[in-house]
Amino acid sequence: MTVEPTITAARAATGQVPPPPPFDPELAAALELIAEEIPSGFTAELIPALREGTNHMRPSDEELRRNGAFQVEERSVPGPAGEPDISLLVCRPTGASTPLPAVYYTHGGGMILGDNRMGVTEVLDWAEELGLVVVSVEYRLAPEHPHPAPVEDSYAGLLWTAANAEELGIDPDRLVVAGASAGGGLAAALALLARDRGGPELIGQMLMCPMLDDRNDSLSGHQMAGLGVWDRTANATGWGALLGEAVGGPDVSPYAAPARAADLSGLPPAFIDVGSAETFRDEDIAYADRLWQAGGRAELHVWPGGFHGFEMFAPQVPLAQESRATRVRWLWRVLGA
Repeated sequence: MTVEPTITAARAATGQVPPPPPFDPELAAALELIAEEIPSGFTAELIPALREGTNHMRPSDEELRRNGAFQVEERSVPGPAGEPDISLLVCRPTGASTPLPAVYYTHGGGMILGDNRMGVTEVLDWAEELGLVVVSVEYRLAPEHPHPAPVEDSYAGLLWTAANAEELGIDPDRLVVAGASAGGGLAAALALLARDRGGPELIGQMLMCPMLDDRNDSLSGHQMAGLGVWDRTANATGWGALLGEAVGGPDVSPYAAPARAADLSGLPPAFIDVGSAETFRDEDIAYADRLWQAGGRAELHVWPGGFHGFEMFAPQVPLAQESRATRVRWLWRVLGA
């Protein structure tokens, strides 16, 4: 059965939106504390304050090294043609003597927040358990740098990583792109670009609660308006910053919004997960469904009662622990680590 990702404006206007699914009880308790720092919805004028408020999410070099478990460096590498260089955060297990699988990571933040250290802590958990190299890209942010700057920066970093795999101690045949939220959308776009431009052969794409569809009119988006983390208002702010007046129109590139891609064939195996109580639920389910319809491989998890980013904001909750463990198991299978 194909999942319909959108709801008509008429249905929303007449109040025919069903009630939202409930939050997991333990996550609901955590959400009360989170809401004090991160509003469910915000508009463009709050972007500077939100950027300032996320500075505490940047782990230090010492934290990244994990008592010597990783060698950590920042590499300045060529950006897209004619554009500035970009910074890659490279974390490699200390003492590794053979080429290792790698995760190329694109951080979240709605295209408007964050840097190459945001969210990388969980990725290092994977790396520590499975023996992986982590490369996290610093892409330019909207609205100062709208599409295609973020995705082209990310693709330039991916090309450099693949071309310099031997120097980095990476097995080029075991390279996964991964990202959460906006980074999940960028990871999906990288898989599309690599296919369409004959770029690096990817062994998998891990799309965690990915931000895929600029049309922002799904049933889940309407259900969760004003609730949880990153509601329709925040989503409109992020997409508007990235796409400007083109947002929601007929000419949006699939490399900006992967849900717009007409052809999802020939892509690497995908892992997609999302909460049942978040804005991106329906567009993410629809993307997995379209991958299957195109003959592709996709593993989909919808976490009951999960809000957007619940596993990052409330990692101690059992549902978050299960979601994190499921990601590791998928990586193990795909990479043969």
